[in-house]
This record gives sequence, C-alpha cells and structure tokens, in this order.
Amino acid sequence: MTSQLVCRPEQRLPVGVLRASGVLDALTSAALDHAVGLALSAQPEALLIDVSALAISDPTALDVLGSVVCRTAEWPAVPIVLCGARPATARTLAAWPDCASVSTAPTCAEALARTSDEPEPRRIRVRLRPVPDACRQVRQLVTQACAAWHRGEIAGTAALVATELVANVVRHAHTTMEFTVGLRDGRVSLTVRDGSRLLPRPREPGLGDAGGRGLQLVRELTDAWGVLPVSDGKVVWTHLTAGVAV
Repeated sequence: MTSQLVCRPEQRLPVGVLRASGVLDALTSAALDHAVGLALSAQPEALLIDVSALAISDPTALDVLGSVVCRTAEWPAVPIVLCGARPATARTLAAWPDCASVSTAPTCAEALARTSDEPEPRRIRVRLRPVPDACRQVRQLVTQACAAWHRGEIAGTAALVATELVANVVRHAHTTMEFTVGLRDGRVSLTVRDGSRLLPRPREPGLGDAGGRGLQLVRELTDAWGVLPVSDGKVVWTHLTAGVAV
C-alpha cells in the first residue's frame, strides 16, 4: 500500500499554520521537509505544525520527524510548535540534540493564543531592487535597527554581513529581493529572499569572485548561515548573537 502525506498551509502570516495528515515514513518525509521549508521561507513570527492527524508508521518515522523539524528549527529564528503531538512524539523530539526551539501544544488554537500573549517580536522587512544603492539602504537599515534595539555592539558586523548578502543578489541573482532583519532571544537574524534558484557557495580565500569571497566573510562573521531553496528562488539566512540590552 502506497503511503500518502498531505501538508496543507492554513495560514502564512503573521503566524504560520501547517496541517499535516496521512502517513509519515521514509518515503513521505521529503514532502514534509518541503512543506516546512516553504512555510519558514515566509518568515512568520512562529510556525505551528498540526500533527494530530499524522500517523507514524514505525519508530523510525519518529526519527524522520525529528530530523525534519529540528534541522529547520534554527532558520531563521522562527520557533516551531507541534500541535496535537502524541506523547511518544513529544518525547522523541525532546531527546533530539539542538531541538530546544521546538515545543509542543495540545492544539493549534492553544498555541495561537499562547503566541498572541508573547511580546511582539522585532522584525523589519523591506523590498529592494537589484541595484548597487540597495547595499547602502540595507546597511543604513541594519545600523538603525541595532541602535533602536540597543544592540549597537554588533551593528557594524551586522551591517557588513547584510551588505554582503544583498550585494550577492545584485551581482548574481539580478532579481527583486526581500530583506528582513529581526531580533529574537538575543540573536539578530538577517535574511534575503530573491528570485534566483542558483544556490550561492562560499569560496576559499584567494579563489573565485568577490561574491564567493563575500559569502566566505559571512560564514566567518556569523554564528550560523544557510540557504533554503524555494519554488520561486531561495532564501539565504544568517544570525549573530547580540549582547544583553542596556
């Protein structure tokens, strides 16, 4: 019998809600991975995944769920909540390393209520054209945001990283982009979504073009970075740890 998994997005912003139903196993895990990545690419304030109608075919499938959810949890500083998770599922996730940002809730309604009670996250989004002046605009935006959020100690580094991310789109993607800077749990996140499916790749020092060296610089200056392919392009994300607000 062929396994089937349906992932239906019910809300994208400000909080994403994704409902998964069917059977999760090694064959259908790719569908869940794709759906979660697509939901995260919208950069919601949180992502709620309703798994109450999801059947776990065998114990191995629990590891599949953990690998999908926990691997994407850090991008881009978006907390993930599994709604309606069975006790065994919750225990498996709790045992996964680097899965601290994933939590559980009895229902998505309860998780939505919990999210609405939290302080409003700090996040600024802008759309930019692929022109050289976009680098100046984003540098100024990040500097002002860090100052407003009392994270001036990393303003220079964050502005430099943002400039390199945007410059890479200007040099190579040549598409309109959406840039987002946010602050959550002491981390400043920077993401750029563009319309090119060509994935960036950092080059070793002394090799390649300025864009490749720019990404090498991004890798050296940030705590983590990555690329999320989406149907209409890609999202490049990164984050830096900020100091304590004063």
